[in-house]
Amino acid sequence: MEMNYKLKNLLKQASKSNYALGHFNFSTLEILRAVVNACVFLKSPIFVGTSEGEAEAVGYKQAAYLVKAWREETGFPVFLNADHHKNFDNAKKAIDAGYDSVQIDETSMSFEENIEISRKVVGYAKGVNPEISVEGGLGYIRGSSKIIKEKMELREEDMTTPEQARKFADETGVDRLAIVFGNMHGVSLAGNPRLDIERLKKVHNEIPDMPLTLHGGSGINDDDIRATLGWGMSNIHVNTEIRVSYTDALRKKLNDDREETTPYKYMESAVLAAQKTIEMKLKLFGAVGIVTS
Repeated sequence: MEMNYKLKNLLKQASKSNYALGHFNFSTLEILRAVVNACVFLKSPIFVGTSEGEAEAVGYKQAAYLVKAWREETGFPVFLNADHHKNFDNAKKAIDAGYDSVQIDETSMSFEENIEISRKVVGYAKGVNPEISVEGGLGYIRGSSKIIKEKMELREEDMTTPEQARKFADETGVDRLAIVFGNMHGVSLAGNPRLDIERLKKVHNEIPDMPLTLHGGSGINDDDIRATLGWGMSNIHVNTEIRVSYTDALRKKLNDDREETTPYKYMESAVLAAQKTIEMKLKLFGAVGIVTS
């Protein structure tokens, strides 16, 4: 099947199909390489993301040019997202630097403030480049991108409601929507909560044409991930599991070969470990063999 590899079209196609694009964060060239290698190997369109902290570490323009270079070299649809940008100024910085997508994360603010700032980001992004995809968010995602020792308890008020989703979509003009239905950031050693698939279905049925996003894809039960596919899910975010794979492999290599001082040599095992984790996630998301030309 011939497909238009523009980002918005890919997200729409995924949201109406039984697969979701993978979204993987990076803060080093090595992890970005691991993502792209997995993308090419499995013929999958892919999102790479930088949070505000990751973008500051890499550099906004540097991240944009790195992704552009990989896209041009491989010919594969690799797109850069400004992940969890929490104010207009930082979202603007990513848009001006040439990001393909931006997520405005004002979920800690009131519903009305979230709508106001999200609408402002949409207006600015479209004025710079109509092809930029803007993601809004509803609900509060607890946790952080790390291993969490304690059990994470989610609250009813954290969750996205179908009614709010409809109002938010109508009033902001966002291209896709991140929702909360049992997901959290990080991996809990006590076990991540189960997803509320019935809530997802209700949100999707309320806004059936809106591509949905799942943040906090690390640590979620595989059956829960599969159950989201086909209910508007367009992309799923994973960060913590990649960081763990990469860091564990790097620590082992440095411990086993203490005389090696060449970075690209001792980092190679870490890149391969991260790539293996990414490939496993892409297969789980069903986003394999999508790129046909």
